[in-house]
Amino acid sequence: MSRPAFDIEALRAKHRVVSSIDYQPGGIDRGYTRKWLRVDIGTGDIAIRDVTEQMIDLFIGGKGFDMRLMWDEVKPDTKWDSPENAICISSGPLGGTTSYSGSGKSLVTSISPTTGAPIDSNVGGYFGPYLKFCGFDAVVVVGKSADERILVIDGARGSIRIETAPDEAVDSHVLAEQLTLMYAAGEGDLPNVSVVSAGRGAERTLIGCLNFSWYDWRRGGARLKQAGRGGIGTVLRAKRIKALVAHPAPWRPKWTVTVGP
Repeated sequence: MSRPAFDIEALRAKHRVVSSIDYQPGGIDRGYTRKWLRVDIGTGDIAIRDVTEQMIDLFIGGKGFDMRLMWDEVKPDTKWDSPENAICISSGPLGGTTSYSGSGKSLVTSISPTTGAPIDSNVGGYFGPYLKFCGFDAVVVVGKSADERILVIDGARGSIRIETAPDEAVDSHVLAEQLTLMYAAGEGDLPNVSVVSAGRGAERTLIGCLNFSWYDWRRGGARLKQAGRGGIGTVLRAKRIKALVAHPAPWRPKWTVTVGP
């Protein structure tokens, strides 16, 4: 597959960093990083918070973490397009563990535009495991922005940033390619970037999907999986979020093999 030609540096030059924090990604202990990330896309507030033992014991991960964290964000009168409506993404304690089928899944929750009630949707792609490899069991995004913004969780560089992204495409099949090329550290790092986005159609319907990317080295490009239930892509676009990006450090084995006597 031929790769589309994008002027990545011209796109990057139009970005403005709204807010950022530096951090040191921790390890994974029995399936948990014991940290979660809360971001207000409108105010630029970025906070790293602890996952409590109670959360682990009672809610385990995935949808359980999402629902528990969303409970603290919304109120009885929160609507799907209210700034406090939260988009929560988490994988479970087996997220990214390739010994188990389905461990690449992410669970997403929000108040649905189609029902007005909390909804969950599961999806493939690499974002959930990569979020964990970046040091977080879950991410919660609230608020609304006046301009197009992206959230970059860059575990490889130890940085979390909210950036404006005025010139990138809205449509996910193009945007995923652009941001994968932008945030990868070279050709060999392309598989280590995953993008969450919602296309132009999500701006015009209540059933917009979230698209989670994964880089297919066989085809030489980013491909997409969909969180299709509940219209959470519509919530993402209502917040003027163009994308979430996860970029963990390249994995390196911690064991060695000795050959010969």
